[in-house]
Amino acid sequence: MTSTRTSPVQAVEDALRRFFADRRDEAAAIGPACVDAVTELETYVLRGGKRVRPTFAWLGWLGAGGDESADGATAEAVARVGAALELFHAAALIHDDVVDAALTRRGAPAAHVMFAGLHRDRCWNGDAELFGTGAAILTGDLAQGWAEDLVHTSGLPAPALARVVPVWSALRTEVLCGQLLDVTAEAAGEEDIDTPQRVNQYKTASYTVERPLHIGAAIAGADAELVAAYRTFGRDIGVAFQLRDDLLGVFGTPEETGKPSGGDLIQGKRTVLFAAALRYADERDPDAAKFLRTKIGTPVTDDELTAMRAVITDVGAVDHVERDITRRTERALAALRSSSATDYAKDELTAMAISATQRTS
Repeated sequence: MTSTRTSPVQAVEDALRRFFADRRDEAAAIGPACVDAVTELETYVLRGGKRVRPTFAWLGWLGAGGDESADGATAEAVARVGAALELFHAAALIHDDVVDAALTRRGAPAAHVMFAGLHRDRCWNGDAELFGTGAAILTGDLAQGWAEDLVHTSGLPAPALARVVPVWSALRTEVLCGQLLDVTAEAAGEEDIDTPQRVNQYKTASYTVERPLHIGAAIAGADAELVAAYRTFGRDIGVAFQLRDDLLGVFGTPEETGKPSGGDLIQGKRTVLFAAALRYADERDPDAAKFLRTKIGTPVTDDELTAMRAVITDVGAVDHVERDITRRTERALAALRSSSATDYAKDELTAMAISATQRTS
């Protein structure tokens, strides 16, 4: 971003802080438990994060003709929609950590772990973990409800809001159904590659890149051709983003990812990487395939984790995923280059695409 342009990250941060300030007294009037929930949610949302989704929405708007300098009121409304995306993202992460029984998020205790600790510190009755789970789910629900509020009170002109609402609805449905596909595939022990690819498309690509861009385009009233180009770019970059995340989930260090080393293997995640490893191992080394099937989703030792990583690499699964990331990135950038998006948006989206698919954390 140049110095003469508004930073979407800062605009969204400001919108979030104002929103929480407005809602804090409302929660306090209801009761102390609500204050705890809002405090945790505010800390959770403002603790960090790259604000990827709001930035894609912002660039989608600018790329379709939005003008931040000429239309400050709409720019502020776009920032509030971006804040809604961050609240929805927080809800998804809080619930995801409950589903996965994850202990940390962004280098801090996951929400359900924090609430369980609060229960123990205050010597309350009942099971601390059960309380933590329930409080985290409800806090995530609150974030999702407030995300809806932010969209509908964003200040968008009525025609723009009418265009955005069905896209927002699609985003919400796709990510929740993608999450359901994910937990079902894990429970059923799915081994095909098509299932995790669908999970990647709906759980990650839709609400990380594709629909945020679509929302920005809808605010600006973009034509069908630009929307189609944005969605092609968004699907491919979003899936490539998740494929990179899958690699980090197996090979990343806690210092890089903020998560336990090899966490995806220990949790039994049925990723494209693991499905490719099984396919290639079945063809080339059946004993290695049996080893992977036996150890996935179990509390493996450090040596076993090292051995699983070696198998996944040696049979060619890592190369398979890296090729797919490259192919999808190239296809996405080609769609973007041939689109009618502004040059500024093209340059910024290209940089974001490279950053998202080549990151190490």
